[in-house]
Amino acid sequence: MTRKLRTIGVLTSGGDAPGMNAAIRAVVRTALGKGLNVVGIRRGYAGLLNEEIIELSARDVSDTIHRGGTMLMTARCPEMRTEEGQRKAAGICKKYGIDGLVVIGGDGSFAGAQKLAYLGVNTIGIPGTIDLDIACTEYTIGFDTAVNTAMEAIDKVRDTSTSHERCSVIEVMGRDAGWLALWCGIANGAERIIMPEEHDYDEEKIIKDIIASRERGKKHYIIINAEGIGDTINMAKRIEEATGMETRATVLGHMQRGGSPTCKDRVYASIMGSKAVDLLLEGKTNRVVGYRHGEYVDFDINEALQMSKEIPEYQYQVAKALAL
Repeated sequence: MTRKLRTIGVLTSGGDAPGMNAAIRAVVRTALGKGLNVVGIRRGYAGLLNEEIIELSARDVSDTIHRGGTMLMTARCPEMRTEEGQRKAAGICKKYGIDGLVVIGGDGSFAGAQKLAYLGVNTIGIPGTIDLDIACTEYTIGFDTAVNTAMEAIDKVRDTSTSHERCSVIEVMGRDAGWLALWCGIANGAERIIMPEEHDYDEEKIIKDIIASRERGKKHYIIINAEGIGDTINMAKRIEEATGMETRATVLGHMQRGGSPTCKDRVYASIMGSKAVDLLLEGKTNRVVGYRHGEYVDFDINEALQMSKEIPEYQYQVAKALAL
């Protein structure tokens, strides 16, 4: 770093995730405790470009750790994908004396942080997404809360599905990743899990299995369908027409993003927020905080964005074996 760190900014970008407030709180209180000034940037990169920048005190983040969503709000920002937008954002950081910037979000948010780092703004990313689809880390802020929210909702749907001897096709979020579907499928005892990563998805096989299950006396059939597959409502109609079994579609939707974060999301997010500040104080930039093998680590953003993440084959096979 060419000069002493005095002021850091923090923003949340992309989709909101339970636990983001815990990360913001940790950034603010860790930085203040080490003699830094902290500013919050509202509405993500869009707010940065509009100069929606506010000073944050320890009191400003009081009574937030248990709240879902993000107190700084968030937004998508197509302008940040352009060179003009990136240069404008870097200029605004310099105008407000922001020496370091903590970006809480997903891969798209990290791409913006990467561009700012190239333009001289010290940036650290924190993985915040319910999708668990960031390859450099085994944990992302919000996944634990979202998967528990979905699990509890599916339990309720299962009760009524059993009572009416129905098939239920339940769609969970996750964008193009199947982690929420896989975890819910195992935790809820689903008969079938459909994910973008699945190697042999075949609707005809599912229909034959439903018919065979009914012949064995099974009273209900639960299918967890990932958002990346979609078509849940039409899928339910096709299954009912083919099997004669009453079939209902349930799309859980954005309820999975909300709610008070779990203990895990509060604690992990808090540690990641503190680590982000420490990395800036060490003079690091263009880094992403991650969690691997029980340790909080950091990666170069360039390296992190090039990593790939796959559903472990063993977990997938376990899910299939338990659905008998």
